[in-house]
Amino acid sequence: MTLATGTRLGPYEILSPLGAGGMGEVYRAHDAAARARGRGQALPPSLAADADRRRRFEQEAKAAARINHPNILQVYDVGEHDGQLYVVTELLEGGTLRERMAAGPIPGAQGSRDRDRARSRARGGARRGHCPP
Repeated sequence: MTLATGTRLGPYEILSPLGAGGMGEVYRAHDAAARARGRGQALPPSLAADADRRRRFEQEAKAAARINHPNILQVYDVGEHDGQLYVVTELLEGGTLRERMAAGPIPGAQGSRDRDRARSRARGGARRGHCPP
């Protein structure tokens, strides 16, 4: 199930698709009232019908919403609109991890910075009990 441009999820308007994966579809979204753009992830009704997937989607979204760390996406909202579960996070512009890895090895200094950011991100979540150290 793909959401069409202009579809509303609560106060958010879907602008365009960004991708899809095992836990739903990801879209560029806009909150007109807040004048903010975000990244909306929707759990399609076919997956929401599975109680375990629905529970995991909600649990992961709520856990992420409790984390406040500069290297972790900020969660703006978790909700349900007309039976459609969604989570809205900040939108980070740029390429995907798959695209970056296809470009070849990351140069030393940049690789070190990226590794340090990943470690910091993991430590930030681990301190809050959301991921392994």
